Amino acid sequence: MRKSIRYAAAAAVVLGLVLAGSAGPGPSQAQPAPRKLDLVHIIGPPESSAIGFKYMAEEATRRSNGTLNVVFHGGTLLSKELEIMDAVKSGNVAIGSPIGAASTVFPEMGVFLTPYLVRDYKHAYSMFNGQIGKDLDETFQKKYKLKILFFFDYGFRHFWNNKRPINSPADLKGLKMLVQQGRVFADTVNGLGASAVPMPWGEVIPAAQQGVIDGADLPIVNINALKVYDVSKYASMTYHNYGPTLLVMNLDIWKSLPPDQQKLIMDVGMEAQKKIREATESVDNYAKAKEILEAKGMKVNQADVASFRKLAEEKIWPQYKQQYAEFWDKIVNTK
Repeated sequence: MRKSIRYAAAAAVVLGLVLAGSAGPGPSQAQPAPRKLDLVHIIGPPESSAIGFKYMAEEATRRSNGTLNVVFHGGTLLSKELEIMDAVKSGNVAIGSPIGAASTVFPEMGVFLTPYLVRDYKHAYSMFNGQIGKDLDETFQKKYKLKILFFFDYGFRHFWNNKRPINSPADLKGLKMLVQQGRVFADTVNGLGASAVPMPWGEVIPAAQQGVIDGADLPIVNINALKVYDVSKYASMTYHNYGPTLLVMNLDIWKSLPPDQQKLIMDVGMEAQKKIREATESVDNYAKAKEILEAKGMKVNQADVASFRKLAEEKIWPQYKQQYAEFWDKIVNTK
């Protein structure tokens, strides 16, 4: 009798263990750890694109139901645009942006810097969120093994200097203007009437303080962020170069994601793009620039843009139209 009771008790314990095992996953069936994706940028918030990238990382992680952990590194992992691009190409980093060095890293982007070729924000957004953007994505996947997540920009460039307001090209004569180390920037400044002084962009504020240059050009959002008003008196709304850039992902890493995660990355990327564009475009007009910069001591004027555009079309466009013949008509004909 006692033996039967012991057998019955043992059988009950075994049955209990079997039922417990079927009720939930054991150690071998545990939820897999989320896939980590590093998103690297050279600077953190409140810089406009950093705000968008941080939002993108947090939202992708939150909406992934524990399958993704997108980690934003703003100015903490790599400190140079080219380092970031090398890391993304090699797969050591999943996602990154060349920001202002886009045309240096990707020559295909150089055509969009041609002065006055990009007419306005509507024109730019139609191109980059349309067929031209799709064509560039295909090219980048084949040529660079990178997936374009979205395009964004820092706005149109405007001249600032310590000498006088720039109303027409004649006002640029005799001014020494710092330009980034790319041919199109020097061609723009020289072609419009000033003297280009190429040097690393990090030297712009010291060069202005020391009188090595009379001024330079920047989008309004960056004139304010970099406190150019501390070293310059005049900001002139000339809208001469549009500065597009993009966020890219290592193609092998992209292809390794299941379709639902790819869709999630693209969806939150579009939301981030909208945030960055709004931050840039909202201050890129005469009224807002005047409100922001004149409160900090600068004088803001609206230049005669038509006279600058006419000069650019005559003196600068011909060589770039020939160099970028493949893209030129597509850009001009985009509405």
